[in-house]
This record gives sequence, C-alpha cells and structure tokens, in this order.
Amino acid sequence: MTPNPLIDRAAAGLLIVLTALFAAREWGAGVPGGIIEGLSLLVLLLLGLNVRLTRKAFILVGLALTLWLALTGEDWLGHARRGLEKAAFVAAFFVALSTLRNVAETSPALRKGGAFLAAQPPGRRYGALTIGGHLFALLINYGSISLLGSLASNAARAEADPVIRGHRTRRMLLAIQRGFIASLPWSPLAFSLAITTALIPGASWAGAAVPGVISAVIITMTGWAMDSIFKPRLGRPAPKREVEGSWSLMLPLVLLLFLLAGMVSGAHFLTGIRVVGVVMVVVPAIAAVWAVIQRVGLGREGSLRGRARGYVTGELPGYRGEIVLLMMAGYIGTVGAPVLQPLLMSLGFSPEALPTWAVLVILVWIVPVLGQFGMNPILAVTLISPLFPSPEALGIPPAAMVAAITAGWAMSGATSPFTATTLLIGSFGGVSATHVGLRWNGVYFLVATSILTGWVLLFGLVLG
Repeated sequence: MTPNPLIDRAAAGLLIVLTALFAAREWGAGVPGGIIEGLSLLVLLLLGLNVRLTRKAFILVGLALTLWLALTGEDWLGHARRGLEKAAFVAAFFVALSTLRNVAETSPALRKGGAFLAAQPPGRRYGALTIGGHLFALLINYGSISLLGSLASNAARAEADPVIRGHRTRRMLLAIQRGFIASLPWSPLAFSLAITTALIPGASWAGAAVPGVISAVIITMTGWAMDSIFKPRLGRPAPKREVEGSWSLMLPLVLLLFLLAGMVSGAHFLTGIRVVGVVMVVVPAIAAVWAVIQRVGLGREGSLRGRARGYVTGELPGYRGEIVLLMMAGYIGTVGAPVLQPLLMSLGFSPEALPTWAVLVILVWIVPVLGQFGMNPILAVTLISPLFPSPEALGIPPAAMVAAITAGWAMSGATSPFTATTLLIGSFGGVSATHVGLRWNGVYFLVATSILTGWVLLFGLVLG
C-alpha cells in the first residue's frame, strides 16, 4: 500500500498541534476539555489509513476492547477518554523528542564523536561504546543506536579476518545496546520513566532518578564484567591501529547534555511542572536553537525552511507505524486493564494478597517475559500496573515500584525480539532480533535481571 501524502501531512500537522496543546495544558493553560482527546482520535484515524495491516490490527483491538466495556456496562466512555488522553501523551512526548533527533542527525560534531568511539582499540572499545551509547541515548534516544550502530558496523568491516570481524561486530553492538538500555531507568527523556511515573500514584522523576541511576550502573557494569570475562581468546591478536582525534571530540555532546539537564531539572524544580511537561517545551526549544546554529555552519544546505518542510512532509510521517503502535499501546493498556481485572479475579488471582517482595519481583520480571510474546513495554506496563496495589498500600515508596518496572523495561530492551533495540542491533549485526535477544543477551539477561531484582528489593524493603 502506497501512503497518501496528503493524509500524512494532515496527520503530521495535527500531531504538532496536539503536542503544543498538551504542553500548554501541562504548563497550566486552559485547554478546553475533550479537544486533546478528540485530536488524539483524529490523528489515530488518519495515521491508521496509511499504515500496514499489522498496525491496523492494534486499532481494531482497541475498538474491540472499547465495545467489550460498553457491552458489560462499564463506564466505557470514561475509560475511552482516559485511553485517548494516554495516547495523546505518548504522541506528544514522541514528537517533542523527535525534534531533537532531527537536528542531531545532521550534526557533524556528534558524528565525529561517534566515529571516535567506534575507532577505539580493543582494550577500551567496549567501555567507550557503552558510555558513549548511554550519553547519546540521553540526547537522541533510539537515534543513538542508529548512529553508533552504523559507525560501529562500518568500522568492523575494515577488519580483514572474518573471525575477528564477527567478534568485534557483536561486542561493539552489544556495548551500544547495553549503554542505551541503561538510560531507560532514569533518563527524563525515556518513555519508560515518563510512562511509569504517570501511572504510579505519587511517583516523580526527582524521586525515581537516584535508584534509576543505580540500576543503570548495574546494567552497564554487568555487561562490562561479562564481556571482559567471556571475551574470545584469539590465536593472534588483532593489529593495533592509530585512533584519530581525542576525547575532546566528545565535548559538544557533554556540553549539550549539561545544558539539557540543567534546563529540564531547573524548570522542573522552579515551577513544579512535571518533567514530561518541561521536556515537551525545553527539548523543541533546544532543537530550534541548535538548528539555527547549524544553519550558520551549513549555509544553504541547512535552510530552516527546508528542514521544517522535510520534518513535516517526510520525517514525521515516516514514523507513522511507530506512532500508531505507541499510541495504541497506551490506549489498549488503559481500556484493557478494567477488562483484565475481573478475568484475573475469576481465575483466583488476587494481587492484593501478594506480599510486597513478591509484587516487586513480579514487576521486574513480567515486562521482559511478556516481551518474548510480542507485548510492547508501554502496553504491558499500562495494562498491568493498575492491577497491583498502590505503593502506599504496599508500604513502600513510589520510587521502589518505578525502579522495579523500569528495570524490567530496560531488560526487555535487551531480550525482546519485538523491540526497536534488538531489531536495530540485529540489522547491523546481520542476525535476527531473536538471535540478539536469546543468543547474544540470554545469559546477560539472567545475570543482570537477578542483580537488579536484588537491588529493587533492597531499595524497596530496606533503604526506601
């Protein structure tokens, strides 16, 4: 099916309007009730016309769940409106982040920094790419895997020995992937933290950041330790190559991250506005200023009008399938929870009867397990989290539940063959996403998730 460009442009325009309205409401502007939900529905209908059948299936599932609620006498309209509001939130957050990704992809400084990381010698390559992957992920999210993955695979192709080339490709790509997933438990620009803090009563980024950073350290250090212990012992070492450039090439990325972190956290603490609301304003503003700076350096090639036209008519519509998936994951999870709860009760499963430690363990493991069966993390978390007691009822801080969920979300990014991370890593490595998740990351997942479970229990039951 060939997408209709007029429909794509209309949907892209409405997505930008939806993002502006959602951000305005977060900042206290009086947005009339129902407009955001109505725009969300209209965007889904327009995008749904231009996506493949597998994405249309998610829309049909959402309609079926809504009809189920209506037939069972539930407040189907209220649940549907909350689902559309959740879908709008996901779409607005995605669009805000995509503006920064759009500008970052044309930054010569970031590309030079990424190439420097990929060219590191074997002794420090894994650590450099893990840390670099983490830093790039904080700025451009999934774009970090695309940027560093392409640079790493190109660097590996320069190796003539096929055995060394295969090992190098695998280790470099895993370092990038593990650096990326380590950002999910704490980054204010990550969907994992934005969604989870919106679902858990009393949760906030400020409260969840510190335990999330500890989870990130566990994820990265476990990967580094296992890579060091189990790295292949070759009959002859790979020839050493001179690395061009210096670590000063990473300075623009570090400065940009400090600027982003300072503006987001500063606005959050000064205004009391949720971090997601701050991100929806600060990130596009930084992207706009960055685009102007690039315009000075690139000349006519960096035309702001051309960039804006390309974003609205090309880049944003190009995400149509991903946007529909993410929006419908938020909607299905919201309307599906009241359908799932009575079904579980009829089977004798009562989350309220579980001890606190069992709830935390389940929350760590359930997202990566469901990911093996194709369930998107947004859908899994939105669907399952309302079924469990609140942190107050469990006697733990909200940050403990957030830490458990985001830890599992991160490990799902390492193992689920249906997530963008494993799909991208598999494409760069020339293997399937299932191979990446189970063969390359299987043992790592068991070790890292076990350590993360211990950390979540320690934080939730002792330190918290």
